[in-house]
Amino acid sequence: MSSDLHSGLHDDLYRDVTDFAHDTPGWVHALAEYGTEGGILILLALLAAACWRVRRARARTFARALLGPVGVAVAYGVSETVKLLVREERPCRTVVGAAVPIAPCPESGDWSFPSNHATIALGSAVAVVLAWRAMAWVVLPLAILTAFSRVFIGVHYPHDVVAGAVLGTVVVLSVTWVATRPAAVLADRVRARLGHTSPAS
Repeated sequence: MSSDLHSGLHDDLYRDVTDFAHDTPGWVHALAEYGTEGGILILLALLAAACWRVRRARARTFARALLGPVGVAVAYGVSETVKLLVREERPCRTVVGAAVPIAPCPESGDWSFPSNHATIALGSAVAVVLAWRAMAWVVLPLAILTAFSRVFIGVHYPHDVVAGAVLGTVVVLSVTWVATRPAAVLADRVRARLGHTSPAS
């Protein structure tokens, strides 16, 4: 019974969001559908820019920046693994009475939980902030909007997006925390071999 209630609440919240999305103007639909991919591309471009920006910084700062993309890749891999274990069907296939999704519903077998887009978006945003704190006001709202767009266009439950956001954040922070010191030592050695010296800490 509690499981049915839990499922019903998720379905109701999904219907609320997709009903709201259905009532918005066509240009909002187009913006959301293109933005769900475009937001990811912008965040990854900003992550690359953050890494380039600190290429001559002290080894620890440079290592932390380079570990950002590594953390995002690890988070994506974990997300894909969880999808295969949980095998949750997309809400656009299972929720009765929901509005027609703005985006085409993914094929059966393209599982819903967690959201890869939310994982990558929040993971990338956190990685950018770790390397370029001043960009937090840009990347964090963009990542949240990108994640929310997955529910808005009808291809994910809200809990898929929340789980993906938490997963991306936790994995990127964990990878950075665990690996920054050894990566900094490696960066110093590589720079020494190339005849470069790190700035003073």
